[in-house]
Amino acid sequence: MKKMYIYEGAMCCSTGVCGPSPDEELMRVSSLVDKLTKSGASIERYNLTNNTKEFVENKTINSLLNEKGEDVLPVVIVDDEVVMTGKYPSNEEFYEMLFLSDEAKEETSSDGGSCCSGSGCCC
Repeated sequence: MKKMYIYEGAMCCSTGVCGPSPDEELMRVSSLVDKLTKSGASIERYNLTNNTKEFVENKTINSLLNEKGEDVLPVVIVDDEVVMTGKYPSNEEFYEMLFLSDEAKEETSSDGGSCCSGSGCCC
């Protein structure tokens, strides 16, 4: 299976899904990443606020940020190759990038609620 790394802009917590009105796109991504990793996918998320070291040490990310600024974020890397910049993958793109089986797609497409169900915040 492929290994995915998502480098994200500065956020209040590891997922950015906090506060009274969290961003819907971040909620979708956080929920899907949570489901995919529980199904065995290898996905690491780094945000500029909490994981500065990963941004500095990754020459590709460092170069992209120097050339294009923070607008390039999020950056999605799969097996050391930049596959997307400036936006998050759709659900289908996540499956395709990770080469997930149809069985894994079915497991993660059922709505089990978001990571923030009931608590209002993942952090």
